[in-house]
Amino acid sequence: MAIPGAVIAAGWIPFIVVLVLIFLFSGFYVRYFMHKYDSEIVITVTAIIALSLTLLTSAVVPVDIFLVSYMKNPDGSFKDWAQNDTVREDLEHTVLVTYYVFYGIIAFFLFLLLPFMYFFYEEKDENSTFKGRCCASLKYCIVCVIIAVVFLLIGALVPGRSSPKTNSTKWEKIDFLIHDVTQTRMEDALSFVISIFTLIGMLCLVMYTAYGMSAMPMDLIKGQSSAKSERLQTQRERQERQRKRQALRQKYSSRASMSSRAQRVDDILAAEESLITRQDRHLQAAEKSWLRKCLILLRPFEIIIGIVCFVMALLVFLSLLLTNIDKAIHSVGYKSGYALPKRHLPNPVDIALVFCQKVFPLDYIIMVAIIAYFVLCSMSGIRNIGVWFLWIKMYKIRPRRTSPQGLLMFCMLLMFMVLAINVILYELTPQYSSFGSQHYISESTIGANKTSSHSKECTMHISPDDCTVTRMVFLLVSFFYKMWIFGAAYYYLTWAFLGTTLIGFIVAVIKRRRSAISGEVDEDDFEESDDDDMIRG
Repeated sequence: MAIPGAVIAAGWIPFIVVLVLIFLFSGFYVRYFMHKYDSEIVITVTAIIALSLTLLTSAVVPVDIFLVSYMKNPDGSFKDWAQNDTVREDLEHTVLVTYYVFYGIIAFFLFLLLPFMYFFYEEKDENSTFKGRCCASLKYCIVCVIIAVVFLLIGALVPGRSSPKTNSTKWEKIDFLIHDVTQTRMEDALSFVISIFTLIGMLCLVMYTAYGMSAMPMDLIKGQSSAKSERLQTQRERQERQRKRQALRQKYSSRASMSSRAQRVDDILAAEESLITRQDRHLQAAEKSWLRKCLILLRPFEIIIGIVCFVMALLVFLSLLLTNIDKAIHSVGYKSGYALPKRHLPNPVDIALVFCQKVFPLDYIIMVAIIAYFVLCSMSGIRNIGVWFLWIKMYKIRPRRTSPQGLLMFCMLLMFMVLAINVILYELTPQYSSFGSQHYISESTIGANKTSSHSKECTMHISPDDCTVTRMVFLLVSFFYKMWIFGAAYYYLTWAFLGTTLIGFIVAVIKRRRSAISGEVDEDDFEESDDDDMIRG
């Protein structure tokens, strides 16, 4: 029996709606942060496509969960159209291919397109030609291609752990996930590359998303400082700098010139005074802005949104903590990537999603909201911290002042983090991410000739003939078994994520309210460009 059109429509139409919203959001976001006077159309388009692709990859997860859940009735029996094994396998294969296509495109962007565009812009000068810039950027991209080839060869040639015998106790626990799996070498290579990317993404989640999850709600609750009070403060600071410079010059008025140390102090005071003067101009414009005055009316809604985000952060933290404790006690061990066959401890987010799936599309909306929340927290973290490479701060993400290179690096970091968000979703909702709301019919013997049947939640112990696992978890856990080091690394990095979230919350509470001109003025800006912005604005 073929898959009914209603099933395909219910699963993929919301995906198409999300697709349209993603492209609109990506276009607005990139244009909002792209530098007003220092950009190229090809860089802008590439950034929009990269950001859209990044968000779209996460949007496949709710579709995956919905499709496996929709195969069954609430009593645990398969629906008429899903009773045929071939139909279910075709549907699962379609979703699996979708994941591989998106992951392959992400690999293409990370290894070739984004580096090419980055160096293409770096080669821009007055005497450069389009052909010359392309040739120069291709030379740098060769290094990225070599790294990609090395990763693919490692994934294809290095043997993973072979499948154990079916009578093995450990195998019985995860046989459901990798039953009859015959991956090709190309799939192994791509899985290895994606696992490397995901590991980098987990490190980025620990650095950026964990802080953003704490800072974003507190920023919304605290709000911005008053432009008027902040301007009075800057005027006092400017007067203080002027007084110090005047005192320094009076001290050396009788001499021919200042000492080198006094000259350095005077230069520092002059730079600070120049920065304060520019801040004062922007604060004066903000104080007179009618838009800002109107936004004051929305302040109560901002506080409500901040409280909602804080509650969500608390639930996410608690659920991740309980899942990690559950894995520490009941998982199949580090050599299987800490795979959890069955949830033992209560998980509020997981329980709520399984329950909400009874009312379509409530669980779909909540899952999309959770993914969007993680992405927004990641964006907030990058914006607050900036783009770093080890201990070197490379770029700042600021409205209408982000350089094209910084925006490309921003998209690259988000690509890494979205791949890692899939792992966090599995940690956050192990039951829902694996089986959705699926149940199976369990029969038990009452007497000599009597049996009773009742439905139970699907677990990894159940035969694949009775339950269907999502392709996302299938890919994760099956590869964790072959390359357990990745699963173990993700497990311990989740602990690091929880620790960083706590530290970030303490910092966010202590940190003062953000400035009324946050992101508009920075000490690294040139005063001439700042004046030019004020004139054109």
